[in-house]
Amino acid sequence: MIRSRLLSSNPRKRHSYLAIVPLPDETAAFRAYRVLQSCGISPEHLAIVGEGYSSPQRIGLLEPWPMATAKARQFAIRIGTSGAAIALLAVAVWHWGFDYPLTLHLLSVIPACAIVGGFFGAVLGALLSFLTEGSTVGVYHHHLRQGGYLLMMEGSQKLVRRGQDVLKQYMSPKAR
Repeated sequence: MIRSRLLSSNPRKRHSYLAIVPLPDETAAFRAYRVLQSCGISPEHLAIVGEGYSSPQRIGLLEPWPMATAKARQFAIRIGTSGAAIALLAVAVWHWGFDYPLTLHLLSVIPACAIVGGFFGAVLGALLSFLTEGSTVGVYHHHLRQGGYLLMMEGSQKLVRRGQDVLKQYMSPKAR
């Protein structure tokens, strides 16, 4: 199965595409690599990941847990800061708009909103990470732990599609 994904989260035009092909053993991975090379795809656009080849960390295929932790931290900071800013604005409006005195009780709303926002941001970030990229990366890491290999193609959309078409023909039962 060939799976494509966007390398950057930038919504503008993509400049680089990625396809990852899980293969059962080293022989199949190397054979697919050679087939793609013989079809004119340069080795600089290809990588084999697995035992004796590139490591997942070296090519940027991180473990799901560190990805989720980083995303949770990022969301916690952003949403916690937003919560504190909104609480500060609400306290200011409450104080000046309703002529309510600034008390410790009213001021404690600001850090409380920051903490609650940070907590919910962390949960949201971790969930989004695990449900999006983390689940896919987890599948690839599981495949590698089971002794499989990954063949990765990166390049223009045209190059990746051509490589996918070649591999579909190569992997079909008729081609064997």
